[in-house]
Amino acid sequence: MSQSNPLPKLTPEKGDGSKKGPKFNIYWIYAIIAIILFSTTFFKFSPDLTRTSQQEFFDQMLIPGDVDRIDIVKNKELVRVYLKPERLSRDFYVTKFKKDLSKDKSKVKGIPLFEFVLTGDVKNFKDDLKDVYAANPALAKAPENAVSDPEWFGPVFNTVLSLLFIIGAWVLLMRKMGGGGPGGGGPGGIFNIGKSKATLFDKGAKVNITFADVAGLDEAKVEVMEIVDFLKNPKKYTSLGGKIPKGALLVGPPGTGKTLLAKAMAGEAQVPFFSLSGSDFVEMFVGVGASRVRDLFKQAREKAPCIIFIDEIDAIGRARGRNAIMSNDERENTLNQLLVEMDGFGGDTGIIILAATNRPDVLDTALLRPGRFDRQISIDKPDVKGREAILKVHLQPIKVSETLDLHKLAEQTPGFAGADIANVCNEAALIAARKGKEAVDMSDFQDAIDRVIGGLEKKNKIIAPHEKAIIAYHEAGHAVCGWYLEHAYPLLKVTIVPRGTAALGYAQYTPTEQYLYNTDQLMDQICMTLGGRAAEEIFFGKISTGAANDLQQITRIAYSMVTAYGMNKKVGNISYYDPTQENTFTKPYSEETGKIIDEEVRGIIDNAYTLTLELLRNKRSAVEILAKELLEKEVLHKSDVELLIGKRPFEEKKLLEMEAAEAIAKKELVIEPNDNITITTEVNTIDKNEIPPVEA
Repeated sequence: MSQSNPLPKLTPEKGDGSKKGPKFNIYWIYAIIAIILFSTTFFKFSPDLTRTSQQEFFDQMLIPGDVDRIDIVKNKELVRVYLKPERLSRDFYVTKFKKDLSKDKSKVKGIPLFEFVLTGDVKNFKDDLKDVYAANPALAKAPENAVSDPEWFGPVFNTVLSLLFIIGAWVLLMRKMGGGGPGGGGPGGIFNIGKSKATLFDKGAKVNITFADVAGLDEAKVEVMEIVDFLKNPKKYTSLGGKIPKGALLVGPPGTGKTLLAKAMAGEAQVPFFSLSGSDFVEMFVGVGASRVRDLFKQAREKAPCIIFIDEIDAIGRARGRNAIMSNDERENTLNQLLVEMDGFGGDTGIIILAATNRPDVLDTALLRPGRFDRQISIDKPDVKGREAILKVHLQPIKVSETLDLHKLAEQTPGFAGADIANVCNEAALIAARKGKEAVDMSDFQDAIDRVIGGLEKKNKIIAPHEKAIIAYHEAGHAVCGWYLEHAYPLLKVTIVPRGTAALGYAQYTPTEQYLYNTDQLMDQICMTLGGRAAEEIFFGKISTGAANDLQQITRIAYSMVTAYGMNKKVGNISYYDPTQENTFTKPYSEETGKIIDEEVRGIIDNAYTLTLELLRNKRSAVEILAKELLEKEVLHKSDVELLIGKRPFEEKKLLEMEAAEAIAKKELVIEPNDNITITTEVNTIDKNEIPPVEA
């Protein structure tokens, strides 16, 4: 779907978008407190008096006749001394003040310069004055004034400063609790804790992602584009009696593009778009989740028609009451409120709920019913054509070589999701830049695929010669088994270069795009995986720990055959697989049945191991040829293996079957009842998302 006026790149917009003045934040309070503190330091509101003692006052000031007058502050039991300006040139005062103040008589006249605390009460001080005057009859009496200091500034200042500090600390705490932070502008505040955290892309706001940026999801795009088209042209559907879907659930493995599709929908839809995560409803306080749901739908009603997108909805949408131990009342209350808002007694119109999850099996059935989520849009990992389309999108900003084969590259990335392919493209560009190339070529992409699958290459890892020989024969065993087993995946590359943290070597295959597995195919897969251990036993007479990953894979496959797919005669057509994982602490079968399952699984693996040993003994020379070549070159591709041991016996047969299947699909070939033609349709149902490489 394309638009005549592509949307420009803009950020989410709230309000009218007009310029606003600077926002008030917590730093303003800090600045005000700092100014007040500096003011009290540099601008004194009371005279700066020099301290002295009562005895020094009598001996050095009063008796020499330097005192002009004295003020007795009764409420503080202080005495402030006023001196005659012409007497300030005495050495005593010059020493006290570090300079001669008599030169600035106008500045010191009428200003107290000394103060001292009374050693007794006021009556005793006056008696001492009388005694001094009596002992010195020629001494002129200095006037005495009884005064009181008005105590208003100190208490008021202390109160105001304390209040400012408490208010500042409270505002800071509330903003932190609300998530706004000290910078201001956030949704902070404990009073806003029940408000919705949804990001609003309003009608005038645009997103720089459209449906043109979404590749490999053609069917899912059609479903979502229809919802967008309904919002743009509702009469087209309502004229025929159709109703707008109330909700759509995007379901698929991680990295397949669920959130990307929602972003594209926000970019294409000319209606308000609310975006948030399921975890945004969750809070430590009881009742907050339900309050946020109510507030979200209140905002949505004001903006209707609109779309609400909830990413990772399984955070709040898990089934209620399945497990009493793992129940969460707050989460269930949030879910209950969401159910009511989506389709309750007073159902809303014009609000479409779009949600995404990779765990649809754990969601509550009430959430999945029509009327809430009318559509479940499955987004699987892309096939070859889808991967090729995704590669074209991600390679647009990358300078690639003209010789790059996109189809071949898509074939070499089976099981890769859109996020994996984006990572491969980025890694390839970085590898090419590291090598100083002007364009990214096929070798860079192959190195990037190896980097993503196996981890970082560690050529400097020191491996003893005898261990290297074991790894080479181990990987050669995998390669030979895969080469001569009909239903094994085609070999792409085998290497003994250490990668990652544990892989000392690995064989890479290209799984075919198939949806069904039969017993023969699974048995060949187990035999191929056991090829490494079997080769070690044949050529060294001992087994090593290098088959740990192989054993995990075959155990998973064997148990799936017995307990999930009913591929065992003794256990029968019974499946004990529990996708919802309700029975976490109990098994849905008896101990006797458990013993039978273990015995049958062990029998399947033992039988496969016997067949693998027999195959490798018959092809012993081929294993030795590949192992010696690996020790010399460390990496062998499919073409190298063909030169060493010949072409794979089943390639021509597979090619003919695939061509016949395509011809039938195109109706170019019609099969008559008497025709003896066998056609296989192959897709992985055990782990159709990814078949991991076999590691040493």
